[in-house]
Amino acid sequence: MEKCLLVTIELRTEKDKWPRQDIARELEELVKTANGQPIEQIFCAREKPTPDLFIGKGKAQEIALLCQDEDIGTVIFSHDLSGTQQRNLEEEIGKKTIDRTQLILDIFSHHAHSPEGNMQVELAQLEYLLPRLVGKGIMLSRLGGGIGTRGPGEQKLEVDRRRIRERITKLKQDLQHLTNHRRVIRKKRKEEAIPCLALVGYTNAGKSTLLNALTGAGQYVKDSLFTTLDPLARRMNTPFGARVVVSDTVGFLHNLPHHLIEAFHTTLEEVVEADLLIHVLDASHSRIQEHNRAVITVLKQLNCENKPLITALNKIDLLEDKAWLSWLKEKFSDSVCISAKTGQNLGELLKEIDSFIEPKLTKVLLSVPLNKMSIIGFLYRQGKVIKAEYGEERVKVEVNIAKNLLDNLLINKEVKVIN
Repeated sequence: MEKCLLVTIELRTEKDKWPRQDIARELEELVKTANGQPIEQIFCAREKPTPDLFIGKGKAQEIALLCQDEDIGTVIFSHDLSGTQQRNLEEEIGKKTIDRTQLILDIFSHHAHSPEGNMQVELAQLEYLLPRLVGKGIMLSRLGGGIGTRGPGEQKLEVDRRRIRERITKLKQDLQHLTNHRRVIRKKRKEEAIPCLALVGYTNAGKSTLLNALTGAGQYVKDSLFTTLDPLARRMNTPFGARVVVSDTVGFLHNLPHHLIEAFHTTLEEVVEADLLIHVLDASHSRIQEHNRAVITVLKQLNCENKPLITALNKIDLLEDKAWLSWLKEKFSDSVCISAKTGQNLGELLKEIDSFIEPKLTKVLLSVPLNKMSIIGFLYRQGKVIKAEYGEERVKVEVNIAKNLLDNLLINKEVKVIN
């Protein structure tokens, strides 16, 4: 297990900043998820970063001594570093130095399993690497400017850059093909009037557990960050009888780098195209309000902040202080308190989903010719048949069905509505 020193930086000029203890705690969780061993934590407060080291030279020397004393091989910064800063820090400290985005990308590379997930992770890694190809210090051989640095080495660097750009272009093309395929699937869903629900939320809020509880998907779950990266969609029936598709999505994070959102555009399209968002919040987490704001920020970046949304306050089974639960209900007024793990109050969540879907459905009594059993099968597949009475020539079917599907059925003059 890799020994790591964590450097948490507090910038006084930073907007929407978290307390440094919370930043440090989340950084530690990320390191553990990446199978690293946090040995020491160092805090550093600055007005603004320096262009050469991000931190002061004295603090960098302090880090170098600590790494030497504790035999630490990796230093991880809470903020993103430029290529120059990373190279200079590695030279000053003498140890591998990475930033928060690299750490997240490392976790992503371990947790992506599908071809689509792997492509998205590779794209994010290459787009991160390309502007840093010069100046990677210990991690990659680098080439600086000046005497003795021209010639074959410089040519090789340009070759590396070109190969990375070509690979980025290829990955984007492949992901576009997948996007087009998903659009075809979504178009078919819309033609069949199947509502699409997307689970969104902060990483480790319990989205995959909720997906399993609602649909029996059997999605892998673990108490760690970014367990789910690969998109997964499953169908289910609501108590009212509506057939819906529920999609799990990649977890969000405070200050999630914008280029990661761009790289995972294919997965996040499920959020963009969803008819209803279910925002899963960890009710047992002390920073629930900050998590809520972080998710809303990402939704704004996706232009989804105005979509219909149900807030599900999850993990209430972990709450010992009932006063905290009462406070949460006041703070998140239109929310549903649930436990995806135990199934507590899932019925209430399903009622909320039905209250959104019900206006899109209509209850109707139809008369269908007995020789048109394909229509009867369609009603069972696309609606909820309440009862069916078979006569000698016709079938009376009472059904809840989407209004546009009913309109399409009534084009067939042999299908009649019974008043």
